[in-house]
Amino acid sequence: MIQAWQQPLPHGVTLSCRAAGERGRPVLMFLHGFPEAAFIWDELLEHFARPEHGGYRCVAPNLRGFEASSQPADVKAYRARHLVQDIAALVAVEGGPLACLVAHDWGGAVAWSLANQRPELARKLAIVNSPHPATFLRELQSNPRQQQASAYMNFLVRPDAEALLRQDGYRRLFAFFTSWGGAPWLTEQLKARYRAVWDASLTGGLNYYRASPLRPPRPEDPGAAGVTLPREAVTVDVPTLVLWAMDDVALPPELVDGLEEFVPDLTLEKVPGATHWIIHERPQFIAQRLAAFLAQ
Repeated sequence: MIQAWQQPLPHGVTLSCRAAGERGRPVLMFLHGFPEAAFIWDELLEHFARPEHGGYRCVAPNLRGFEASSQPADVKAYRARHLVQDIAALVAVEGGPLACLVAHDWGGAVAWSLANQRPELARKLAIVNSPHPATFLRELQSNPRQQQASAYMNFLVRPDAEALLRQDGYRRLFAFFTSWGGAPWLTEQLKARYRAVWDASLTGGLNYYRASPLRPPRPEDPGAAGVTLPREAVTVDVPTLVLWAMDDVALPPELVDGLEEFVPDLTLEKVPGATHWIIHERPQFIAQRLAAFLAQ
């Protein structure tokens, strides 16, 4: 059974959270991306909370800006250091180091940063189709295929993005799902859940793109071309599982090339026939691979 609540944090931010399992058990924390929300993890929360699957305490916050979490107006409030601060504070509320931090898309961007800056907070890291910052920067700077695949980011930072995305019942946002593989999993009930999230928090989600320079360069904005990342800021020494859906249109497979250079303790599995929305498409596959990783 999923519990939902508002969790105030010491630095003034409140995160709306979803969880399954008893407090005091080892904690798995799940971070979502855009244009999603914490509810995408519900099946996995309930799965891993069951005694036969580990009896974990499973927690999925809505990141700041999403759903009923705090939505600061200042775009600078969505920079990585603030996002990491939120999750670090939530880990402390949940009682200390996580058994594993699991993340997808923008949640993965937060997780990569947390694992680099605060490695003591998670014993393991599991990433699902979220590019490591060093390989993402490399591809954005040098690979025309990635620049084209990420061109949508420059649409999402436009000042009129909210108005355009809300047109025709969020037609463009739903196309994020349906144009990358048909999305037979996208039921009318699920569409209603997404609409409710977007009605409440679309600007917060877009502010992640506005706050980040990791996007294709434009004449008026150097984007990734103006970024350098020192090695010490991108090395992750936490044991890490990366599951990579190979039919991800926005995040091509080149993004995992050379990943072991930055993540020495890496388990990488490439998943043919799955798209960016693999959590919706194959939740039991994710559960199986995550269970095997936790058992190592």
